[in-house]
Amino acid sequence: MLAYSYKQYGSPDVIKQVTLPQPTPKPNEVLIRIFATTVSAGDWRARSLTMPKGLGIMGRVVFGLRGPRKPILGTEFSGVIEAVGANVTHYQTSDAVIGFPGAAFGAHAEFITMPANGKLTLKPDNISFEHAAAIPFGATTAYDFLVNKAKLQRGETVLINGASGSVGSACVQIAKHLGAHVTAVCSGGNAEMVRTLGADHVINYRAQNVVEKGTQYDMVVDTVGTLPWAKAKHAIKRGGKMVLIAGITSDMFFGSLKARLAGKKMVGGVASEDRDILEAVVILAHQGVFQPVIDRSYAFEDMKAAHAHVDTGRKKGNVVVTVTSQDRTRSPIEMELQSKDVVYA
Repeated sequence: MLAYSYKQYGSPDVIKQVTLPQPTPKPNEVLIRIFATTVSAGDWRARSLTMPKGLGIMGRVVFGLRGPRKPILGTEFSGVIEAVGANVTHYQTSDAVIGFPGAAFGAHAEFITMPANGKLTLKPDNISFEHAAAIPFGATTAYDFLVNKAKLQRGETVLINGASGSVGSACVQIAKHLGAHVTAVCSGGNAEMVRTLGADHVINYRAQNVVEKGTQYDMVVDTVGTLPWAKAKHAIKRGGKMVLIAGITSDMFFGSLKARLAGKKMVGGVASEDRDILEAVVILAHQGVFQPVIDRSYAFEDMKAAHAHVDTGRKKGNVVVTVTSQDRTRSPIEMELQSKDVVYA
């Protein structure tokens, strides 16, 4: 099978196409032919070893001290089951599925094996393979932080920093589904997109102050690490919460103490990759509550170009890579955005 591998950290040039033996499923595994995958922020961080200041050593401990521990990247995918292990009973060949290897990576390849009881679920018929591949990473992170960790409630006001990214765009949609009043922070060029996703108010961080004097929220969510506690605290009501999905090192380690001293709360940690969360967000996508935004789509042979686009830091939503060519259907969100002269190829 063809796959993309890397042996050292660095720019997209470290990614090389290689030929590897097709994996064989163990008794409790399934073999999946991957139709689509993505280049996520997780892939970018693991490949480039770009870490918050002060966490460089921790990054090497996690991803590999002398070189990448997981040579094939890819945190999420959609595809079709090609073979099932001897002990697998609840999947069969030809089942269309959505998978979330997450930190185990491995989806930048033509085939992957996954535990049948792992982070895998059936793909609804009304979701294309491209859109299905773009669901797990952003949506599970948003769902886990907003629903499980921060327990966002109907009627609460929430500020979402980085609202146009994969996680941020999912946060906007899930927060609206929960009944929150959403203020989204993004560039002016992405303002109309996040309004289409459901944002009630948009702040263009290039032209306005993100923290506006006299305006406070029940919850402030930072998905990109550009709104540190020292600034965000002024925008949080007493008793309110700062949700740190990405942030600076000092906030990661001491944020809870800082917030407690100010009569507020810091919600942080690592996003769960639990199968129940994956199934929950796939149900939301099936119901039309959540639609992953696709910025660009690339062919499998253009994997390096897909990485290069993510490296620019200007992607909107998700960057999808089509591994096996399939007929493509566009989501209602994409069609509406395109009608407003915003192109999502």
